[in-house]
Amino acid sequence: MAAAKSNFIEIKDLYKVYRVGSEKIHALDGISLTIEEGEFCAIVGTSGSGKSTLLNMLAGLEPPTKGSIKIDGREIVGLKENQLVAFRREHVGFIFQSFNLIPTLTAKENVALPLTFQGVSKAQRNKRALALLKQTGLYDHKNHKPNQLSGGQQQRVGISRALVVDPEIVFADEPTGNLDSATSAEILTMMRRISREKNQTIIMVTHDDHLARFADRIIRISDGKITHIEEGDLAHETEAED
Repeated sequence: MAAAKSNFIEIKDLYKVYRVGSEKIHALDGISLTIEEGEFCAIVGTSGSGKSTLLNMLAGLEPPTKGSIKIDGREIVGLKENQLVAFRREHVGFIFQSFNLIPTLTAKENVALPLTFQGVSKAQRNKRALALLKQTGLYDHKNHKPNQLSGGQQQRVGISRALVVDPEIVFADEPTGNLDSATSAEILTMMRRISREKNQTIIMVTHDDHLARFADRIIRISDGKITHIEEGDLAHETEAED
């Protein structure tokens, strides 16, 4: 893996304030954080802690009330919507809890879909999709539709779809929330292996403490503030398995 680049993502004094009637709700309350290139970070907190709000801001899906977010030296706060769309299309992959696969498409077609929006030729789309399905252990299921796959297999398709654009950053929102613990561990081990091979940065939101320990660092958040940062217990173990 290439050497990590310090401060690939820089978050400074990030605030998000919502108004509910006359009341102000501080979803994020002065968050500052740096994340290195190639790092796997887990943001952990209970419902309402601000973890999903933080993920949405880093992905440019929601603007902060105040603060700065720099990704690879570029300030994304204040970018126009078309600039944010281009940023996500060119640099970001998303993994969702609910898989979000298109039921009428095969595994291969689901994985290849994001490349369509990048103007990649059909031959290249198929080649890259098949390579990812092979890497995630689903090559033999390439022509299966989502309803012919297990939950774990569907999530592997979702991960392949996120990675097919070769993103610099992968945002994962409760990526194994619908899976059993054994399958969840397999998925996270696989995500970690692939991200290390490609030097991709993963930012995962989860409420599950055990799953968070697959990450290099665990960022604990409560009431919109970072309360603690620690190293993941399973990080070195998983690296050894790789």
